[in-house]
Amino acid sequence: MKVLGFKEIKNLLPRRYPLLMLDRAALDGEGGATAVKNLSMNELFFQGHFPNHPIMPGVLQVEAMKQLSEILALELLGSSEEQDIYLRRLAKVKFRKPNTPGDRIKIESKVISSNGNEVEFKCSTSNAAGITCEAVLTLASRSTAVEMTMPELYNEFDKGVETAMDIGKIMELMPHRYPFLLIDNIARVDGDHVIAIKNVTGNEEFFAHCNADYAVMPESLLCEIVAQSGCASVLSRPENKGKIGYFMSIDSAEFMAPVFPGDQLICDIELPAAKSRFGKGTGILRIGDKIVLKITLMFAIVDA
Repeated sequence: MKVLGFKEIKNLLPRRYPLLMLDRAALDGEGGATAVKNLSMNELFFQGHFPNHPIMPGVLQVEAMKQLSEILALELLGSSEEQDIYLRRLAKVKFRKPNTPGDRIKIESKVISSNGNEVEFKCSTSNAAGITCEAVLTLASRSTAVEMTMPELYNEFDKGVETAMDIGKIMELMPHRYPFLLIDNIARVDGDHVIAIKNVTGNEEFFAHCNADYAVMPESLLCEIVAQSGCASVLSRPENKGKIGYFMSIDSAEFMAPVFPGDQLICDIELPAAKSRFGKGTGILRIGDKIVLKITLMFAIVDA
C-alpha cells in the first residue's frame, strides 16, 4: 500500500484551496484507494452552507470522490499539462447522512472498468455514523487548449424589470450565503418550468483551486447550481413558506463542456409539483445554445 501525504497529493492534482478535498490518501495497488478529509469549522464552505446549522455540501463529497478517483485515473488516462481529467458522468448518487464540523470523512474509490478513454469508479464517503454518500462516476480527459469567444451582451436573461426573483428574494427563501450561494437571479417561473442564471467570474474562490493556466469551474458545483435553482423556485410556492430544501440524490448527470470565467450559465429546469415532501427535477445548464450539463436530481422539502 502506498500512502500519499498532502504534498504528494498536491503534486498529483492541480487542485488547491479552497477545493482540495483530500488530506491524505492510500493506494492499494489493485485499482482501489482510500482517503481522509478532516472537517473543521474553519472550512470556507461552512460559512455559507446552512450557516446556523453548518453541513458539508453534498456536491463537495462528490468532489472528494472525483479527486481520489483522478489519482487512480492518472495512469489509465495519462497525465500531461495539455490534458484535463474531468468528471464526464455521474449516476446513482445518494446523499444519505450529513457531514458536519468535527467529522472525519473516509473516501473510497474503486475502478469498475476502463477502456482507455474513460474510467468508471464506484465510490463512497462515510463518517463515524456510517455511509454519507454513494456514487458511480466516470472520468475522461479533454484538451486544455480552448479558443475563447466574447459572450453575448445583453440577452433576454440578463437582470431587468421582468426578472422573477433577484438575489434579495432568493436569500429570503434559502439559507445559502457566500461563498456557497451559486445562483444570481431567477429569470422566469412558468408553472413547473424555471430558468435561473449564474454569472461566472474569475474572482470566485473556487477558481483559486485551479492551475494557473486552466481556470475551469468544477463539475460538482454545476450540479449545485441546478439544485439551488430548483430549490429557490419550489420554496417560493405558498405551501412551502418557511421550509428548507435538502439535496437528496442525483439519478444521472452528463457533463459536456467546460465552464470558464466570463460565461453566463442558464439553468433550465422542470419541477413537477410533488405529492410528498420529495421532489424530482430534470434540467440542463447551457451557455447560449451550448449545453454543458444534463441532470436529473431529487430533493426534499422539510420544516426549518
